Amino acid sequence: MYTRTELLVKSEGIEKLKKAHVLVVGLGGVGGYAVEQLCRAGIGNLTIVDGDTVSRTNINRQLIATNETVGMMKADVFRQRLLSINSDCNIRVISEFIRDDRMIEILQDNNYDYVVDAIDTLSPKVFLIYHCVQMGLPLVSSMGSAGKFDPSLVEVSDVSKSHTCPLAYLVRKRLSRLGIKTGFKVVYSSERVPEDAMIEDPSTNKRTTIGCISYMPPIFGCYCASVVIRDILGR
Repeated sequence: MYTRTELLVKSEGIEKLKKAHVLVVGLGGVGGYAVEQLCRAGIGNLTIVDGDTVSRTNINRQLIATNETVGMMKADVFRQRLLSINSDCNIRVISEFIRDDRMIEILQDNNYDYVVDAIDTLSPKVFLIYHCVQMGLPLVSSMGSAGKFDPSLVEVSDVSKSHTCPLAYLVRKRLSRLGIKTGFKVVYSSERVPEDAMIEDPSTNKRTTIGCISYMPPIFGCYCASVVIRDILGR
């Protein structure tokens, strides 16, 4: 399974990846692709968190979303999928929308080598980032992939250097109030979101719904996975 990977990272790299434990919070378009790339690369321990079920609106961009999986818990579907890729991977499933004390409990529960934040709701996203930084946990956070078309404008930087992205602006603003202005990596795009791609949606846990093309969340997820893997390997 790891023949091609080992040619690139050598046997020592394979062992580092097998020993690593990564927490992925949010298994939608971004988090789903991130966690699969981590699994295929050989990360040996994964804790995956998502309290949502697959809906038909997910099918245009989410890895596990098919007509057959609609209504199923995303975390459960991912557990089956990841084990079908690597049966030796130790997978812990948390089928919850985590927040407040529960989030702190999960972060303290294991000595994670890395955390991937793929939450798309602002308050729990900021809460997760804040406590990861406070605990000294390495973190990569995905900013907004919706409303974007051009993959060449996706970048990785410290949060303090992110710009243009509306979600990144709100994250920086909230964290600044909490005394955090730097110290973790983000994946973001400098492409502007067209106003006509957004609609007010008071029925969801977000104030607006933004249009999204099939390939952008996967690209963000792959970028997130690359940050984790390169940092674990010291590349």
